[in-house]
Amino acid sequence: MSVQGSTKGAINQLTRNLACEWAKDNIRCNAIAPWYIKTSMVEQINNVGTNVMKPTLEYNEEGFSFLMATNFESAYHLSLLAHPLLKTSGAASILFMSSVAGVVLVDIGSIYAVTKVYCRRHAAMNQLAKNLACEWARDNIRANSVAPWAIKTPPDELHLSNEKLSEEVRFRTPIGCAGEPKEVSSLVAFLCMPAASYITGQTICVDGGYTVNGFFFPRTSSNNNLVMPSIINFHIYQ
Repeated sequence: MSVQGSTKGAINQLTRNLACEWAKDNIRCNAIAPWYIKTSMVEQINNVGTNVMKPTLEYNEEGFSFLMATNFESAYHLSLLAHPLLKTSGAASILFMSSVAGVVLVDIGSIYAVTKVYCRRHAAMNQLAKNLACEWARDNIRANSVAPWAIKTPPDELHLSNEKLSEEVRFRTPIGCAGEPKEVSSLVAFLCMPAASYITGQTICVDGGYTVNGFFFPRTSSNNNLVMPSIINFHIYQ
């Protein structure tokens, strides 16, 4: 318990430091320090990620390692460190904040997708969730991935302010708009609840239908309007 107390103390002090240092940036920091709380579940949410948008051939070893360490290795190592505490809780949940870039191609920098790809076919983070879901199920630990598309967070809004990109997002998303942060956080909250106790090993896309949109409502060549595809009846004669 002395080690755990020391780590909690470090977190509390970090909160104070950041509260002072980042106040000029309008960023608030607080720590919640509960005593013994009657709760049936303990959650771990891996929510760290970054991206550098450039073609694959322009990445050097340092840049590749930075993205891998930030987007994937941090979640992996934190999960290992948290395992004893999660196991002790008797009913725990791990959530990996992934991306649709680990499910389908998103042309925003191929290494960003690679940080979530394993053996060129599986998203590393999504696959890690599947592996842990099976391996740690005996410890009553669930693991799932949440994979958002374009969400109106400050980093995404910077890109969505580009009119052309924003138009493409609307066009390629069946619901027709970018998502709201609460539409992701509500899913994260649900997956942490006892109501989701039978959901594990899943990658759930919060994308307005983006990842399932194939060749749907193609544009005309002369304008950006959508056209309904014609329905053709094929008759087979013997």
